Amino acid sequence: MLIAEDLVLLVFDDETGKPDSMVTNLPYALAGALLIELGIENRIGVDGKGRLELLDRTPPAHPVLADALVKLEKFDGRKPKDAISPLSGQKLTERLLEGLADRGVLRREEGKVLKLFPVTRWPAEDSAHEESLRSKLNAVLVDGEEPDERTAALVAVLAAIKAASKVLDLPERADRKVVDQRAKEIAEGDWGSTATRKAIDELMVAVMTAVMIPAIVTTTAT
Repeated sequence: MLIAEDLVLLVFDDETGKPDSMVTNLPYALAGALLIELGIENRIGVDGKGRLELLDRTPPAHPVLADALVKLEKFDGRKPKDAISPLSGQKLTERLLEGLADRGVLRREEGKVLKLFPVTRWPAEDSAHEESLRSKLNAVLVDGEEPDERTAALVAVLAAIKAASKVLDLPERADRKVVDQRAKEIAEGDWGSTATRKAIDELMVAVMTAVMIPAIVTTTAT
């Protein structure tokens, strides 16, 4: 399961099959998750000037990740943030949802709003992986357990879009603040290997820059 797929499962409601309205800039976060995954796998890195470099062009097994690596060939030698928007396009969210449905994790439901406008929902079909994922996140973000590398990467992406407390069932506002602070600490912590830490740091900056710009533009416009 990709980090981006984990993020999709956390954001989409199991019953309604719709994304949480409180989570914004999801396509950018998913694109960032793909970048970070490629960084963890040592397929891409960041040089001393903070620019992307492709280290291994061998196609990954997952088609979405493989396509992302091909797209990154155009961004070899450029800043990681330059690749976020292009990677987030071409229906990235839908491709991830369809892949999860094909594997029986989600269920695709077609319908219409007001009997006129077509809409697709993605309720849960098999929640076993998501339940395990939420349990792991609860252990890390609420109970204070140390995360493994992939869990830390997921938490870092959640922190970038300020969604860590939104994807967990936390009724108390104080608890949400604690969880968000814990997620921020993990995102800024030393959870990557020495070889990939610099690359991950640069990629996280790229993700945070990408998700913050639309919010700034929206705020200015209003």
